[in-house]
Amino acid sequence: MARLTGTRPARRWGCAAAFLLLLLTVQAAQKAELSGEATAATINHSLTLLQRLQELLHNSNSSDSVLRVRTAASDEAKVFHTHQLLLSLQSEVFESLLRNQSVLTLHEPPETAALFEKFIRYLYCGGVSILLHQAIPMHQLASKYRVWGLQRGVADYMKSHLASESSQGHVVGWYHYAVRVGDAALQESCLQFLAWNLSAVLSSAEWGSVSVELLLLLLERSDLVLHSELELYTAVEGWLGRRQPEPAVAERVLRAIRYPMIPPSQLFRLQAQSAVLARHYGAVQDLLFKAFQFHAASPLHFAKYFDVNCSMFLPRNYLAPSWGSQWVINNPARDDRSTSFQTQLGPSSHDGGKRVTWNALFSPRWLPVSLRPVYSDTVSGAVQPARIEDGRPRLVVTPAMSSPDFAGVSFQKTVLVGVRQQGRVLVKHAYSFHQSSDEAPDFLLHADLQKRTSEYLIDNSLHLHIIIKPVYHSLIKVKK
Repeated sequence: MARLTGTRPARRWGCAAAFLLLLLTVQAAQKAELSGEATAATINHSLTLLQRLQELLHNSNSSDSVLRVRTAASDEAKVFHTHQLLLSLQSEVFESLLRNQSVLTLHEPPETAALFEKFIRYLYCGGVSILLHQAIPMHQLASKYRVWGLQRGVADYMKSHLASESSQGHVVGWYHYAVRVGDAALQESCLQFLAWNLSAVLSSAEWGSVSVELLLLLLERSDLVLHSELELYTAVEGWLGRRQPEPAVAERVLRAIRYPMIPPSQLFRLQAQSAVLARHYGAVQDLLFKAFQFHAASPLHFAKYFDVNCSMFLPRNYLAPSWGSQWVINNPARDDRSTSFQTQLGPSSHDGGKRVTWNALFSPRWLPVSLRPVYSDTVSGAVQPARIEDGRPRLVVTPAMSSPDFAGVSFQKTVLVGVRQQGRVLVKHAYSFHQSSDEAPDFLLHADLQKRTSEYLIDNSLHLHIIIKPVYHSLIKVKK
């Protein structure tokens, strides 16, 4: 090993002073202003500085510290000739470790050791490129050595690349990692992505790596986007078959299925053919019995005896045609559009054959009352001009039938917006209507439909899926 300069404090701090002088010179040049002169200018040599810092790292010029990175799987160590000042500026951990020594032996697992050169390069140059599978180990390095800027940057990278395509999937793994490190924002971003794109996850290799805790969190949500409740049960059955959890866990999972949302014919088939259901039948027998009662009786009669204002009787965001309709609007910024579609009145078999017709109106430039043209008092008949850019997109969904036809039923509406990310069409935006409203107040509030490159558009078209969720209301209870 070359002779270390760490034994010469004067030379070490001479190098440090030179680095500091170079940094301060660049900062002073960037902030320089010639007051009172029209020829004021900024002299910026930051790129030259970055180039010189890269040369320092690559050539080990004036190195005053050495990092030896070892892994349990190898007897050899990776050696990095570094500069104490630069490491200490970026990391308080390195500042502490290098205070009284110039040679450090660091023990890292193979996945973080493989990225240590990238990590050191970031400390010198403030930038690094990573791939999906490198996000977690890079975040671990940033967290371990308290490089907060890199830690935030990797977390932001993960939140913005949830939709990226990978062979084995990565969102589930990122969620579990976010739970371990306590990153609530990343955890919520992953959970929302999984909920809104659950059908894609159910058919991927990722589904098998879902933990019990994550599965139960997903099953309790009403905003899951999938084809039907039967699709969810089938995926859960496969998960239970592969994971073979404790009976108590399996029973909790099975009791989270919303059996009333499955038609009786399919429930009968599950009872006859599902090995998982047969094994745990006693734990869900009461739920199945209540589901059959729900389908057999009139909803108005059923609601007199049972509380239907609970998650068991609340539909999720089902993509099947009986629950809503797709709507692709070409050139959505051009003019108003309308469409009509039908859904079933309710999830009960008693209402399965009844249809509700819905009218949907889309306006790309609707003006709120406060911005609409008004007559002016100063010029007779003059109208204040209203600018197109003042308008905002609006979607109104109303029933074409009278309210007496919906006795005991109200409707929650959800509009999904499909976007293309990394070559995949996924749900990134979901807008929910209040039960008493015919429109979502914040619909596409931040969308720029004039731009062909807008993330809300696919090939200059707006891809919507309108979902109608019938909700039954409990009536006056019958005394038992």
